[in-house]
Amino acid sequence: MDRNTIIGLGVIGLLLVGYSIFTKPQREAQMAERGRLDSIARVEQVRAMAAAQQQAEDQLIGDATGGTGASDSVSIERLEGELGDFANAATGASESVVLENEQVKLSFSTLGGRPYTVELKQYQTHDSLPLYLFDGDSTIFALQFFAENRSINTGELYFQPVIENLTGEDGRSFQQLTMKMDISESASISYIYRLFEDDYMLDFDMRFKGLDQYRTDRMEFKFDFYAPSQEKGYQNEAMYTTLYYRYKGGDVESFKSRSKKELEEVTETTRISWIAFSQQFFSTILVADEHFNGAYMLQERFKDPGKYVRRFSTSVDIPYDRTGDQLIGMQLYFGPNKFQSLKGYGDLGLQNVVTVGGAMLRWINAFVVIPIFGWLNKYFDNYGLIILLLTLIIKVGLFPLTYKSFKSQAVMKLLKPQVDEIGERYPKKDDAMKKQQATMDLYKKAGANPMGGCLPMLLQFPILYAMFRFFPTSIELRQEGFLWAHDLSTYDSILNLPFEIPMYGDHVSLFTILMTVTTMLSMRYNTQASAGTSQMPGMKSMMYIMPVMFMFILNSFPAGLTYYYFLANLITLGQNLLFKRFIDEEKIMQKINARKNKPAKKSKFAQRLESIQKQQSLGGRKPQPKKKSR
Repeated sequence: MDRNTIIGLGVIGLLLVGYSIFTKPQREAQMAERGRLDSIARVEQVRAMAAAQQQAEDQLIGDATGGTGASDSVSIERLEGELGDFANAATGASESVVLENEQVKLSFSTLGGRPYTVELKQYQTHDSLPLYLFDGDSTIFALQFFAENRSINTGELYFQPVIENLTGEDGRSFQQLTMKMDISESASISYIYRLFEDDYMLDFDMRFKGLDQYRTDRMEFKFDFYAPSQEKGYQNEAMYTTLYYRYKGGDVESFKSRSKKELEEVTETTRISWIAFSQQFFSTILVADEHFNGAYMLQERFKDPGKYVRRFSTSVDIPYDRTGDQLIGMQLYFGPNKFQSLKGYGDLGLQNVVTVGGAMLRWINAFVVIPIFGWLNKYFDNYGLIILLLTLIIKVGLFPLTYKSFKSQAVMKLLKPQVDEIGERYPKKDDAMKKQQATMDLYKKAGANPMGGCLPMLLQFPILYAMFRFFPTSIELRQEGFLWAHDLSTYDSILNLPFEIPMYGDHVSLFTILMTVTTMLSMRYNTQASAGTSQMPGMKSMMYIMPVMFMFILNSFPAGLTYYYFLANLITLGQNLLFKRFIDEEKIMQKINARKNKPAKKSKFAQRLESIQKQQSLGGRKPQPKKKSR
């Protein structure tokens, strides 16, 4: 890297730092304003809840004391006019009922008969607070339909709870909560929830009795909530938070997780098996026992870090057949994005919510990386050691390719003086074809393959990229420390900067620096071991620029990923030193000379190519046949 390049990079760095310092007050003001708005929203929400509770209490007091006469009569008449028989469930008291096992604690509200909070008991947020997938009145969980031309929303109606401890036919014990709303003596709507021991999956059935008498037709079930931010690295959390859904017996689709659209929505009129609201490490999944007739799905992104990372919403068409008594089965998954655990729920394909890459990368992660990682986890609890062993296993598996690549580089290095000699023999641009032909003849006689060093390395790139997709969503690394990294699922910081550098961030990751240094050393060693860089002077600059670019990009990525890349670089350097010690260049040169002395057979393709080159050397004229002498 020359002096001008170094000065240029330094000037760019100073400009970026200056820009960060200059714009920091504006970003701080935006964050403060976002926090102020969140606080106002929470205050307004509390006030609304208090007002609604007070209204319900006043209503109960009025009912108990006989009311105030005419005003109560007017209120009852108004409710009956708006809701008909459903007015019987329009008044009541909001109570809380809890279902709980070792994994999850679910709090339900009798207002709407819905899950009010979902707490995962085995996990905490990055700042050691209880982890809730959603909570409070920001959630909509309700049936919407028309009954006798009246719009009914069960989220505004009260249910009566009945909780039981039961045992299933398979011997598993479970808690059952029945939320029942009586419409009349012959009509009711019931939500039946069953929570089994040591399970994140909640059985959820809807039972409709006597609704056919109200000419009910299309049933829509609406589920809408704000997904709270739970991780230290908001950028990564937002990147891996999105909505998935699966067609009945078909493919899994998803919203683009890296899209910059603030609002994204889709309407599907085909049958849907499940819809997943997936965050970086946890998911809320609505699963149909049979199918949904269709669905409207929406996700809203928030640009700036705040209390919430997404707003999810869906409205699904329930397969209601207007019979007198119908049971519609569903399930609700509230839990971690563990690939093997989700796969254990059968052929539902729920493991697709774990972001492990596209078609080829998913195959590598699903059948190679994840099984090895899980197997190592049976014997070791230290995830830093597990990543080290995983790296060694992968490197041993790739050893033949790495050895072949190094050996090919050694051959090309030995042939470089002869390649340079050919270049001196054909210095003119017009002789480019002759120079190329002579070089290829040399390679062929020596048995060398110019791509022999590149192809094995290219075959290793899918492994490297598979790891790039595996580590950021691996919940096993979440809040697991190693050395100075307190959490391998997010960045490790040894220094917090008083300003933010664009693309780099406001902290210094030591694993990222170690990865960058070892990448430079590895590239430098490979350059020296190969034919050199005299033919491509720009490669000397790229040897430093590319690692620095990746340092900027990966500074905010999980420490587990940069730690893996650092280990991979160290092992590669060790392998290269080992290869250099045991590969005898004199023997390789003897084999090259022996092959060169053997007459090479020309293939038909080579003969045709040689004929074309001769024609070009003659200016496109075909060689004239020799005249026979008389």
